[in-house]
Amino acid sequence: MRPFPVRQWLMSLLVASLVLWLMFLGNLPLRDWDEGTYALVAREIYRTGNWLHPTLGGEPFLLKPPLMLWLIAGCYKLGGVQELTTRLPGAVLTALGVPLLYLIGRLVFRQSLPALFTALVYMTMLPVVRHGRLAMLDGMVISFFLLLLFCLLQARQQRSYALGVGFCLGLITLTKGMIVLLFMLIAGLFLLAEGQLALLVNPYFWMGMLFGNAPAIAWYFAQWQHYGNIFLQVHFQSQTFDRLSQSVEGNTGPVWYYLIELIKYGFPWLLFLPGGLSLAWKKRPNTWANLTLVGTIIYFGTISLMRTKLPWYVMPVYPFLALAIGANLNEVWQYRNFKTRTWVGFLAIFAIAGLGGCVYFVVADPQPVLILMGLILSVSMGVATWMVVKSDRRFMGVLFGGMYLTLALLMSSKSWIWELNETFPVKPVAVLIREYVPPGTTIYTSFAYNRPSLDFYSDCKVIPAQVSDFRQRFYLLIDNPSLHKIDLSGRRVLGSDGGFTLVAPPIS
Repeated sequence: MRPFPVRQWLMSLLVASLVLWLMFLGNLPLRDWDEGTYALVAREIYRTGNWLHPTLGGEPFLLKPPLMLWLIAGCYKLGGVQELTTRLPGAVLTALGVPLLYLIGRLVFRQSLPALFTALVYMTMLPVVRHGRLAMLDGMVISFFLLLLFCLLQARQQRSYALGVGFCLGLITLTKGMIVLLFMLIAGLFLLAEGQLALLVNPYFWMGMLFGNAPAIAWYFAQWQHYGNIFLQVHFQSQTFDRLSQSVEGNTGPVWYYLIELIKYGFPWLLFLPGGLSLAWKKRPNTWANLTLVGTIIYFGTISLMRTKLPWYVMPVYPFLALAIGANLNEVWQYRNFKTRTWVGFLAIFAIAGLGGCVYFVVADPQPVLILMGLILSVSMGVATWMVVKSDRRFMGVLFGGMYLTLALLMSSKSWIWELNETFPVKPVAVLIREYVPPGTTIYTSFAYNRPSLDFYSDCKVIPAQVSDFRQRFYLLIDNPSLHKIDLSGRRVLGSDGGFTLVAPPIS
């Protein structure tokens, strides 16, 4: 790798990450549940101007702190209410995590090459890119924590950087609430492992803790003063502590749930993770090894023991895994320590899988972008396999380039939010509702559950109910299989689309 100056690498990583995170960002509808919910709340903030006490359908929204909602509402004010402006704040802030991780890597490795490998691995991890592009909180939280770590490390040479630690903790608290306690534990144990408790007598640190956390404390106090104990019960008990001891809304899984998630979506970089973690254990006195082990063990262990399991909870562990993988790749680059048989076998499987995907998209789902994606994945993995056989360390560049192009093609396709295919498309149904129903109207539906994205696009409140419980005075949205179960006498059918029929209330 050519030794570019730090500033050039930093700018290159920034541009490459922003392109990957922002390209075709608004090409698909919002996803249930988080995206639709945050969009609804942000739109109410934008419309009502009620920034201090967010609401959802006119009712208090007590589940999450407001920073993401404020940013989305601000984008609505500047660019209108649309998918792009909904996802833009989270995508930009997540993309900034790539150059931040590069800077952290330079501080912990004291070398540029492993730092670069770490940033490139992080930038080309499918879950990091995909979830970071959604209007969700996890990518933002990761970037704020990476900024905290950068300030923590840089404060060893320039004490004033300790000021940023408190501000980052405040930003995390205003984004995702009590998860800040887990990040504080990781940062504290890392400092303990490094023997750098001198930070505690740094006046800049305490100034940052005071002024950086003041906005978050003020917001929490304002909510408690306005809503009373119900805010404490919903925000802290239901949304935080209950998730530790019980499965919330049925979202549960075995203790190895997140290990399976890593295996499913971590290719090809998980191939180099065991060697990276082993290297970190052997080099424990080193700063990068301490950070990798503390972050991985504490965070991954905590979420694995939690009773509530959701796929995106694993997101904050990826920077620590990227550090381990980056260190291992650097060892291979420097000392040509190839594990040829293992790597060749797995890379060949990835090449065959890419070819199989290409054939599938040609035959069953002919999307040119996805066909090209499968072809590039197959070719890059095949070339990397051949280069590993030849013990050519440049196979890493092929992997980085191949994964970047593969992810870029996936994000430019109509398939990067594959959950949208799990049920009916909301936009045609929402168009039907907007054509006949005034905004803000309550509609009863025979569909099994509420979909925030449908509420968002229709600008109405669509409530699921049993057919026998339908209220006579309300509009009805009936799926086609349920039409024969309902007596529509005295009602007017307004229209049908997307497998649903919209029925007006009875004529008085």
